[in-house]
Amino acid sequence: MVAWGMRLAGRVLRVGESQTINVARRARELRESGASLVDLGAGEPGFSSPRSACVAAKGAIDAGFTRYTAVEGPADLRVALARDHAARFGAPWTGQGDVVVSVGAKAALMEAVLALVEPGVEVVMPSPCWSSLPAQVELAGGTPVLVPLDPANDFRLDAEPLVAAFTEATGVVIINSPCNPTGAVISQSTLGLLVEECARRGVMLISDETYERYVYAPKRHNSVAAFAREYGDSVLLVGSFSKSYAMTGWRVGYALGPEPLIRAMTAVQSHVTTNATSFAMAGALAALEQGEDQVQANVMHCLHNREQLVSALADVPGVRCPEPEGAFYAFLDVREMIGERFETTDDLAGELLEQAGVVAVPGSAFGVEGHLRLSYAGSFGDIEEGARRLRDFFTDLAASAVIVQSAPALD
Repeated sequence: MVAWGMRLAGRVLRVGESQTINVARRARELRESGASLVDLGAGEPGFSSPRSACVAAKGAIDAGFTRYTAVEGPADLRVALARDHAARFGAPWTGQGDVVVSVGAKAALMEAVLALVEPGVEVVMPSPCWSSLPAQVELAGGTPVLVPLDPANDFRLDAEPLVAAFTEATGVVIINSPCNPTGAVISQSTLGLLVEECARRGVMLISDETYERYVYAPKRHNSVAAFAREYGDSVLLVGSFSKSYAMTGWRVGYALGPEPLIRAMTAVQSHVTTNATSFAMAGALAALEQGEDQVQANVMHCLHNREQLVSALADVPGVRCPEPEGAFYAFLDVREMIGERFETTDDLAGELLEQAGVVAVPGSAFGVEGHLRLSYAGSFGDIEEGARRLRDFFTDLAASAVIVQSAPALD
């Protein structure tokens, strides 16, 4: 045999594997060894998919709806998505050429990036951000431009620093609201300013609205769909059935936007996945048309858990837990804990996992240090137990730090 050295593409070496997957892998190893863990790291709801979706998907299989569909997805689902956004936001989309159904929102985002980005193109996005967004831009050969948001303002999105980062090379802006990992929700005025500036400069604004239904009063979801009638050539909405309908494993996402871009994304999809799974799309249509009661129940479930988690950590020394406005993540500020005992947030997350049995994702996975992402989409019992373990862990850390500082020096 002739020995040869495998040469991987540089783009893969630049992005590596998702850190959230790394955390999940270590948690799985500990669980398999018998450790008692509370998982606050998973980015998925802990409740079941809608019964209507399951029945429809099984019915589709029984009826033989198991072959290829149109690349962009069945017409009934595309039209239903367009009507939903027209009813809720006044969007002009019809489902005829301006909607594509994808293998999850992640695929829709990747397809949009591949359709818009090439070497030399800069993509502006706020930081912290979901870890896959800059990785997708790099995979396409573009340059992600991460704009730091202010932790003192709980990382709320501001249009001014994003626009200030524009250059002649800027081709795309990507935002995510409600935000993973911070739970921040963009305001209508901020979104309007950003849309107008993108339209004026010929920049495409991609809005990842995967968590759109998880917004807690008095906040409300502000969507680019509301601006599509006036600025239709400048905005692309990406969404998913994964979070709102607890259908993560079904892998059904979608994008609505200008026809030339949707056509280009569909062309990319034709070479990558062809179409999303046929019977999964049948289930998604049923969820969209019949699953609203469950969506509301899911949101109330997370609202209860949010209050449980935030209140448990409210007076713990050394940490700060801002109340999330949306999504189902708390972005715990642990900057006071970094420095002496823990060099990085990754180290802190590692000890939290090993010593307290709590799975959390370090902020470094999202581009910032000194924070932990905690998911509160699990069961009531898991959140209660996780909150107790977190409280005990950080209280003990703070107490041990005081003891060390007050101990007399030894000659």
